Amino acid sequence: MSRKPDVLTRLDYAAAWVRGRTDLRPDIGLVLGSGLAPVGDALADAVAIGYTEIPELPISTVEGHPGRLLLGRLGGAAVAVLQGRVHGYEGLPFEDLAFGVRLLARLGVRSLVLTNAAGAVNAEYGPGDLVRIVDHLNLSGQNPLTGPNDARLGLRFPDMSEPYDAGLGARLDGCAAKLAIPLRRGVYACVAGPSYETPAEVRMLRTLGADLVGMSTVPEVIAARHVGIPVAAVSVVANRAAGVDSHRLSHDEVLAAAAEARGRLGKLLECFASSASV
Repeated sequence: MSRKPDVLTRLDYAAAWVRGRTDLRPDIGLVLGSGLAPVGDALADAVAIGYTEIPELPISTVEGHPGRLLLGRLGGAAVAVLQGRVHGYEGLPFEDLAFGVRLLARLGVRSLVLTNAAGAVNAEYGPGDLVRIVDHLNLSGQNPLTGPNDARLGLRFPDMSEPYDAGLGARLDGCAAKLAIPLRRGVYACVAGPSYETPAEVRMLRTLGADLVGMSTVPEVIAARHVGIPVAAVSVVANRAAGVDSHRLSHDEVLAAAAEARGRLGKLLECFASSASV
């Protein structure tokens, strides 16, 4: 029985295939979460590649994650955009949660902005709010570095004392102030899903210091820091978590909140990219 190629071989194969489709060499990577993919439509001169076309790249299966890689220009900067991500609850190996971010690294990005739709644990946050993530709690039981470490990618035990880069965060804050877009700050808790949290679990998360809860992003942050890429992240509050409000939660609600907020998020990201290109 043949052995699966090592992750670096898989990444180089995927990156070489993408480079065969475009001469653009991206400086910034963006990952667009649930319902936020249309933010990528603002790219100029974009080349769009379906995930199904890219060798080795895991395929998104969740509504609101169309599964396309875009390469083009945003605010004058060369960017690579993942329209959608994969999640641990889709039954994938942990290392596959990191593949998209690692591919962006192989394509040459030097900074990364992750986005997601999240539930509000903090009762002061409401649907449609934009929240810059300043730290996280990994309660998912998932870590993309599980298994043998390839030292060519990064250290066995990467430091996570600053998972979210202060400089990139300051650029987002500056853009938010310039555009008069409210941008809160908060701690994001990553859980396994796919079921939503119970009211008791939400009370636990609040006690632990979480402001937001979701089912993604943290594995990508870990993978990006492992390969040395600085990270910023923004959540769109999709709903108030169970027990914060009395209504029942649904994925349709998540997509609706993302649709309402993505215009503001798009302007914020365009300003961020523009500030990198000057």
